[in-house]
Amino acid sequence: MTRDILTIADLDSGGLNAILDLSTRADPGRPLAGKGVALVFQKPSARTRNSMEMATVQLGGHPVYIQKEEVGLGTRESAEDVARTLACYHSIIAARVADHELLERMAAAVETPVLNMLSDSDHPLQALADLLTVRQLAGTLDGVKVAWIGDANNVCRSLAEGCATLGVELAVASPEGYGFASVEADRLGIGQTADPAEAAKGARFIYTDVWVSMGQDAETEARRTALADYQVNASLMALTDDAWFLHCLPARRGEEVTDAVMDGPKSAVWRQAENRMHTARGAMAWMMGEGI
Repeated sequence: MTRDILTIADLDSGGLNAILDLSTRADPGRPLAGKGVALVFQKPSARTRNSMEMATVQLGGHPVYIQKEEVGLGTRESAEDVARTLACYHSIIAARVADHELLERMAAAVETPVLNMLSDSDHPLQALADLLTVRQLAGTLDGVKVAWIGDANNVCRSLAEGCATLGVELAVASPEGYGFASVEADRLGIGQTADPAEAAKGARFIYTDVWVSMGQDAETEARRTALADYQVNASLMALTDDAWFLHCLPARRGEEVTDAVMDGPKSAVWRQAENRMHTARGAMAWMMGEGI
């Protein structure tokens, strides 16, 4: 069976735990020795490119960075034909796309494993790094409370899927129109509120993301207005159980988070960033059949 990772929901608890364990191996092995990994970027990213390239090399493989102009994914050439072409050369196809449907079409067209480096609905690689960071700092995942403050976006959705699978408590504080639909929140066991203080109480981790993501520039002023009361600052952190601060980066300092929190002693954002490489390595090793 092809081991695609398009969403965190593609992984059961066994798969998630196997990836986290593979991510911490002192000797990751070389399951990609002599093999290529296609890295297709419709959207640019510093952390995703660097973490994926280094993870591929650490597994013995050769990463090939492909810009959107080189393939015209879904425009110059269909998603299916791009995937079929790349499958001729590579053992894993990874893509960072605007539309999640493109990933689904690519995965359906080939037997080669397809890895989601980000889509409009999901960011599984970030969630894997987040879960590893929580496990490292808390010593466990079971029962740990994480509070998400702000827009319940693609990063939050993937994190929620992982938390639901591994027994992490997730509370989400969002203004009206920026949270999960009630059906989805119920499915994932998420506690939703409009009050950041309520979500933060008792949390061991406070997580936020930018108010305006790539492709949302037209909504900038509306988002800043709606999310103005959802900044993570010293006052909010003081309501927690001496919580660690998490952010998937890049951050817009002074908007969703203050410098004092971002640069403070309980900020784990750089550990998260490093863990992007480790969990990318674990995810690709698992996709190649490791950790069975």
